[in-house]
This record gives sequence, structure tokens and C-alpha cells, in this order.
Amino acid sequence: MVTGTVTDATNKQPLPFVSIAFTRTTVGTNTDNNGKYALSTSQAVTELKISYLGYKETYIKVQQGKEQVINVKLMPTSQSLSEVTVQTKKRPKYDNENPAVKLIRQVIANKPKNRPEAYNYVEYKEYDKMQFSLSNISEKTKNRKIFRKYKFIFENKDSTTYAGKTLLPIYMKERLTQVFYRKNPEVTRNRILGEKSVDFGPGFDTEGIGQYFQHLYAKVDIYDNDVLLLGRQFLSPISDNAPTFYKYFITDTITLETGKKLVQLSFTPRNTNNILFEGDIFITLDGNYAVQKAALIVNGNINVNFVRSMNIDQDFELSPDGRYHMSRSNTFADFGITAKRKSGLFGSRTIVRRDFTINKPRPDTTYQTPPEVEDEELRNRPDSFWVQARYDTLTTAESKVYKNIDSLVHMPSFKRTANLINLLFAGFKNFGKFEIGPASTFYSFNPVEGLRLRVGGRTTADFSKKIFFEGYTAYGFKDEKWKYFFATTYSLNGKSIYRFPQHYIRASFQRDTKIPGQELQFISEDNVLLSFKRGRNDKYYYNDQYRLEYVSEYANHFSYKIGLRNLIQTPAGSLVPFINTAGTQTFDKLTTSEATIGFRYAPNEQYYQGKLFRTPIINQYPKLSLEYTAGLKVLDGQYQYHKIDFRGEKRFYLAPFGFSDVILEGSRTFGQVPYPLLNISRGNQTFAYVIDQYNLMNFLEFVSDKSASIIIDHHFGGFFFNKIPLFKKLKWRETASFKSLWGGLSAENTPALHPNLYRFPADENGVPITYALQGNRPYTEVSVGVENIFKFVRLDYVRRLTYLENPDVAKWGIRVKIKFDF
Repeated sequence: MVTGTVTDATNKQPLPFVSIAFTRTTVGTNTDNNGKYALSTSQAVTELKISYLGYKETYIKVQQGKEQVINVKLMPTSQSLSEVTVQTKKRPKYDNENPAVKLIRQVIANKPKNRPEAYNYVEYKEYDKMQFSLSNISEKTKNRKIFRKYKFIFENKDSTTYAGKTLLPIYMKERLTQVFYRKNPEVTRNRILGEKSVDFGPGFDTEGIGQYFQHLYAKVDIYDNDVLLLGRQFLSPISDNAPTFYKYFITDTITLETGKKLVQLSFTPRNTNNILFEGDIFITLDGNYAVQKAALIVNGNINVNFVRSMNIDQDFELSPDGRYHMSRSNTFADFGITAKRKSGLFGSRTIVRRDFTINKPRPDTTYQTPPEVEDEELRNRPDSFWVQARYDTLTTAESKVYKNIDSLVHMPSFKRTANLINLLFAGFKNFGKFEIGPASTFYSFNPVEGLRLRVGGRTTADFSKKIFFEGYTAYGFKDEKWKYFFATTYSLNGKSIYRFPQHYIRASFQRDTKIPGQELQFISEDNVLLSFKRGRNDKYYYNDQYRLEYVSEYANHFSYKIGLRNLIQTPAGSLVPFINTAGTQTFDKLTTSEATIGFRYAPNEQYYQGKLFRTPIINQYPKLSLEYTAGLKVLDGQYQYHKIDFRGEKRFYLAPFGFSDVILEGSRTFGQVPYPLLNISRGNQTFAYVIDQYNLMNFLEFVSDKSASIIIDHHFGGFFFNKIPLFKKLKWRETASFKSLWGGLSAENTPALHPNLYRFPADENGVPITYALQGNRPYTEVSVGVENIFKFVRLDYVRRLTYLENPDVAKWGIRVKIKFDF
């Protein structure tokens, strides 16, 4: 293993893209943008050959069987000239029609034929290694009493791979995949051959951590118009409209040993505040105008948190047909709380592709979803498998990380620390076969229940991989009532119900309070932070709900579900009692029975996949869902009706102007039903800013049997603030949102026309507090805000534009959202 830096012997500046190889072998590499290199082989070699255009070719002896650092100083071959002074009165203006721009336009024009998708069939093997390390940990920190038991971790350091960085590897994941691509009909199939990862034990969600890192370090395709990194969209230097945002300069022309010529093209953002790269690309002059090498650097002036530096180096190899394909990509970044502190987190992701086969058709079954291989089989490949599978040699420190972390996990002191961290951040205390939590629901309060205490938990995969139990019990000290929930879920594919693709059947019963119209996706309604609400918050139901649900997902991310539900709603708080419009009859409860079938399609959906959770990662692909519900007069169901609900959501990246999250919804109810069964608009009386709720609408303020809505939430990512010195330093970012809801009630569901229907709720003075939307007058609210305050706080000024005459409404408000983001 040889590492080092190559510099110019005269001015000591690092030299990028210097060719370095072991003599009489095919093992070689190039220096990166900082002149650094790393090279290893198991062959018997004795010397290095270092060559670079304009410099003397150099040979250096190496020692076999030893890791060594060899720094090289190359001597220029050019003759020294006497000094020449060139003066000009003013700096020449950059010309967008200079030779470099003309060349990049040729690259853009030839992109379609230089991509793998230009072929009818492509297949290759891909080795993917992701590694994270603690970097530059001080001796003072290592010697602290709390870390003395973990001294063996600190001894496993790597100080040669990246100059100036002493790395302590703490996480690594490897995967080998066979990739098959077919153009017509277009399909890409990835068959995982093996994977290996460190495991921090039940106290940490190791898999969720890996998925999060993988999302940050997405695979970079320079031929894409946009590159997604760190959750931000960067404009590629060879994007279709790149010349509008980048400046290009021809730096050098290089002749390879094969006789082929490359042009080194440097590029830099026109506006360094925009989300753009800087760096170099090497273009072939063989008529293909393909990228042969790329060095991308994340522009240090852009608004990204915690990232001191980030680089992407890519190499492309010559295919048998004379074109180039990506053979190696290395993305590495230095993370830290502040730019001044040397310590932090250093991560890298290396992708190596081998065994390319072009235009060789396979049977149709090859391009179909491969049979699922048991996770345990994939994760327990023998060492002999990885000796062959690793196309990138592990450093000595990397090779020890699996054993070290395994030793760490079995230490009692580490287990206690892990459990505490899991409780604080995930909200659950793990006991092996079951967990207790979430901690945020142990205590809450509301006007109906008063002080509410709750305790609950769930079983884990250590209890069973096929059957899961979860439940809770809660007690309200004001209403003096017990609430509880119990669910049993059985996996039909032998995998955890939290893993993709899901296939399970679930039965549950719940007796609890419910705020009509409050629909929360990934947080419990009795979360203590949601106990604080504005205005009157006394509209509640006591619900008894029996559910049976069947869910089936497919590998193409199409899924469907079939459900049966029996729901008994009992009014509580100011909703007591349910009363008909004529005022002649009251109702102590409302019973409904429903059958539901729903379809969902979310192509290319990704997840933060954990052992006991699965959270979608927002990407540029749409998510579409359609659900049909039929009300049935069985099991004491009182009404017969039909309901159709549609939802579509998508993130639109508008580089360099940020991105917009857009949600479209529609709902239609057929049949005569009382207001609790209508579409109750999602109000929000908390002080939290919720994307898909109406933040200045009261609970149960609007009902409808037909509705359509649009929500647009745009994040500028600092596009304007980056041009203001103070805001740029604070790294604040701008947001703006628009929400509009159209709807109304048909004549058959208007209480004023039908005395048998439930009267809309009113306050103690008889003033209605629930209304029907007027078809030609939507509910509308807008907001402008600032996010990334202290790196995780978003504040929005929200303004309500319509239905201001309704009682007890807030015309404006300040709302807060907590979100960790790069």
C-alpha cells in the first residue's frame, strides 16, 4: 500500500492527475485535485513509475509487503525563460463564445451517445463501499476517563489515505451488485450479490444510519443535468444549460500513452453563491467529446451546513467500442460543527464498476425482479467472497473496523450509553425482544382529558420476524377514563413488516380521544409538544375503532391495501351532544362500518429503513395514491355511502432557485351522511408549522363532500440571502408557501335542507363554528419564512386571506418547525 503527494519540485504546488503505476503491471492511478494518491496491489512489485506531461518521468523503488508513504517532487522539463511582463489597462471580459464554451457545447450535444442508456443492453458488477470516520481527534479527548475503556478504537487510526487527516473508522458498509439494463422496454434491475456492514447492536438503528448516509452520498452521474448531494440539487458542469451558470477555461491539452488527446477544462460558477460545483473535467478529442476524468468540488460559498469540504473524483475507462464508461467514483467530505475546529466526521463513498458487457441481450426473466434472497444469507457471505468482490482494497484501519465495533457493542458500558442515546433521540428503550416508548407520549394534556399519562411499547424482530405486537394504555385525570390500543401484525413474506416490500395482515383495536380533522403522519397526536394549542381546543370525539387491514407492496413500488373498519364516535367536549337540525333528537354516538381499497404508486421511492421504522426520503419522483371507501349497513353501521380520495405529491428541483414540494388532493363523498363522516379539512391550532395542514384554520372549521386543494412549499435555499453579507454568514434560507382549498356541500348533505342531519357545531351562544366551503371561494393562506436558524429552526409568518369573518379565527400567526437539514 503506497500513498503520498506529488508536487512541483520548483514551486512545491500539488500536481493533479499525475499518472502513477507499479512498473510491469496494469495497476495504476492518478493523483486527485490536491496531488494525493493511494495505490495498492498484492503482486510482487519493486518500483513506481510517475509521469506527467511537461515533467521528467520518475521511477522510485518500493518495499514489498509494507505500507509506505512516498511523496514525489517532479522536475519540469521546460527551459527557464527570462521574465516577460504583460500589461493591460483593464481585465478582459469573459466571452461566452470562447473556445472552452464551444467545446463544452460539443460535450453537451454528445451526451446522449456517451451515456450507458445509449446502448440497447448494458450489464456490469458494482462494488460500493461507504465509510465514516472520526477525524483529527485530539490526544486530550482520547485520554479522557470516559474513553479509557475504548482505547483499542482510538489505536485503529489511518493517517495516510487523506493528507492532513487522522481517521478513526467507526462505520463501514460494503455491497456488491449485478446491474442489468435494457433499453426497450426500459428497465434497470439491481441484483444484490452480497453486503456487509458494521452493527452497533439494538441500541442503535445501524441500518437507518446507513440509509441516511447513502442518501447524503447519492451516486453521482455527471451526465445528468442535476446532481443530488446532501439533499441539495447541484447543476452539473455539463448540464444542458450549464454555460448560463458556469465559466469555462481550457487549462491544458494532454496526450495519453495511447496517442489520444484530452483537453483539461476548468470551470467555476459565475455566481459563487449558487449551488454549483467548481473543478476540472477532461474531454476526449476523438469525436465523442466524452468525459474521461472529472474532479468536482462543492463550492465552499454555498449555503450548506456542517460541510467543510466535499469532492467527487471520477474516472472513465475505454469500452471496446471506443466510448467511455464510468469505472470509479470517489465522493469524500469533511464534516464539522464549525470550520475552525479540526476534529469532526469524515466520510467517503467509493464505487467501482467492472465486467462491463455491452449489447448482449438476456432472457426476459433477467430483467424481472429477482427472487428475494434472505437478508441473513446476503449479510453472511464468507471472507473468501469478499476477497474476490472487493474491487477497492481496504486500508489496514478499514479492515479492523468490523471486529472493533463488534467488540465495542458487547461492552456493558457501551450498551448503557447506546440505550440512553436511543431513548433521547428515537424515544424508545430497548429490552431486546421488546421496546418501551415513545417517550414523547408519556405525558401530555388537553381540555377534555386534563393531565394524560401513557405507557406503551412494541415487540422487535428478536421476538419474532413474522408476528409483531404493539400497544399502549393511557389515563386522563380529568375525564377519569382509560384509553388503550392493541395491534397484531403478521408478516406474509417472512420479512419484518417494516422492510420493503411489505406484505402483511394487521388487526387492531383502539379506544382513545380524537380531534376531528387533525391528521398526523409520523408523530403521535398525544405528543407532549402538541399539547400547546391556540384558541379554543375543546372539539373531541371518543373513538372505539376496530380495524382489519391487508397490505401488499411490489418491487416496482406499486402497492395496494384492503381494509375493514368499524368505528364508534362519541362526542366529547363542546361537541356534546350530536343533535339533528330540527332539534328534536340527540345522538350519544355514531356507528359506521367501512370497506376500503387503496392503491399507491411511488416509483423509485427510497426510505430511511430501520429495524422498527420506515420513513420515506423525499426525492424528485411523484407519489400517487387513490382510495375508495364504501360505508356499509353491517355491524350496526348506520349509513351507506361511497367516498373517493386522491393525493399526488412531488418535489420539483429548480436549480439554482431551490425546490418546491407540491401536493394535490381531491375528495368526493356520494350519499347522505352527517358532518362527522364528511371530509373534515385538516386544521391546525398548534404553534407548529405543518406542511400539509392549514396552519390558520381551526379544528372542524370546514367540512365538505367535494373538495380539491393545492399546497406549494418552496425552499429557495439561500438564493437571495446568500447575496446579503449578514444573512450569508448566518446561513439563513428563505421559504414561501401557498395553500388553497376549494370545496362545498351538495344539497343532500346541507343540514339546513334536511332536518334529519346533524346540526353543525356551535359555541355556547349558538354561533356556528363549522361551515361549508363555498365552491367559488377557496380557503387560502400564504406564508413567508426563514429556515436554518441555528441550523434546525424554521420560522414562518402565516397570513390567512379568506373567510376572515368566521369567529375566533387568527388572521396571521408565527409558526415554528424543527428540522435538521444540511
